Amino acid sequence: MRILIIDPQFDDEPDVERAVTGPEADLVIWRTDRQGAVPDAELAACDALVICRSRTRLDAEHVALMGRCRIVSQSGVGFNHIDIDSCGAAGIPVCNSPDYGTMEVADHAVALALALSRGIVAYDRKLRDRRMGWHAREQGTVRRIYGRHFGIVGLGRIGLAAALRAQGFGLHIHFVDPYLPPGIERALGFTRHSTLAALLATVDVVSIHTPLTVETREMIDAAALAAAKPGLVLVNTARGPICDLDALYDGLRDGRLGGVGLDVLPVEPMTYEHPLVQAWAADEPWLDGRMIVTPHAAFYSPDGLLDMRRIALENVVDYLRHGTLRTCVNHAAMRRNRGH
Repeated sequence: MRILIIDPQFDDEPDVERAVTGPEADLVIWRTDRQGAVPDAELAACDALVICRSRTRLDAEHVALMGRCRIVSQSGVGFNHIDIDSCGAAGIPVCNSPDYGTMEVADHAVALALALSRGIVAYDRKLRDRRMGWHAREQGTVRRIYGRHFGIVGLGRIGLAAALRAQGFGLHIHFVDPYLPPGIERALGFTRHSTLAALLATVDVVSIHTPLTVETREMIDAAALAAAKPGLVLVNTARGPICDLDALYDGLRDGRLGGVGLDVLPVEPMTYEHPLVQAWAADEPWLDGRMIVTPHAAFYSPDGLLDMRRIALENVVDYLRHGTLRTCVNHAAMRRNRGH
């Protein structure tokens, strides 16, 4: 069993991976920043491929080389950098690792919402720069949290974990998710909305927890924000292209948005060409501390990284040894390949 692991998020020995596979597996570690592009011969020789970073693209031309490969495992949640249809056409299942960072991302999302609602980062910046006195009322964006309305877009593992955390602060939970069965809202005691517009018109804070798909790309655009309750605080810890930066810029300028917390951006690593990013970097007065950016860090903790490494290899071993697929994301393409 030859497993090719591309750009792992560790520099030491693959001891976590070896504990999952056992000593008989041949683990090939390839680091593109040191070794260059993965050779065609390595792709052709692997029985399984583990992709560790979203910057690693797996396109149709790569899949065509992978005649021996039986499974692709993404060490993380997002898989928009993988051509899952080409993999399915080749009979290769693609699995992600959606449960490795649930707690971390949920914590991060709620922390961003709380920091914006309470003006924590804004207070810190202004005091450090001596732009304000020792006066709480000089930060006009501060709001009471208890009793407000918290919206979730995508009530999956992470969305639900974030909702339960927010509920602990006394927030009323709302959500929109067309893929959940009817009645789940009653079991949870949440308020369900049939459209994004209806959700945004109701809530004070919204947190994005959807995958990046054709449906969700630039889902948060000018039209969506036009329907939003004035002063909405928006948090995105999912995928950058879900939010249109032009719309966020305009929403913050005209006050439609009360704050924005971004752990992800349309282009990563972050560039400084967009006017919104420029305004944030310059700490322009009109923003008034209403924007927080973190470097795609919501998933991160040392414990979370260990989980991510372990789960990615468990996907491989479970399938190659037992034929079990826990989190296959290209079932439809696989079925088409089988002619079902």
